[in-house]
Amino acid sequence: GYGIHCRPSAIIVKEARQYNAEIKVVGEDGQEADAKNSLDLIGLAVTHGQTVTIKVSGEDEETVCDRMVELFETNYDFER
Repeated sequence: GYGIHCRPSAIIVKEARQYNAEIKVVGEDGQEADAKNSLDLIGLAVTHGQTVTIKVSGEDEETVCDRMVELFETNYDFER
């Protein structure tokens, strides 16, 4: 399948919204998406096997980043 689909994106958005930090997901083409916005994530059109970058700024950056990476690795077959 292509992209980050509705169900997994909803899991990520729900988690992301719990943090008082800005969380961006960056595709290999440099396109950024707000991790708190489902349509943004789906619009990234990331394909299987691609690498995404997660950028966090704000409170508890390291914790939030680790959690987001864990979610991506669990819900998608993305590489770190």
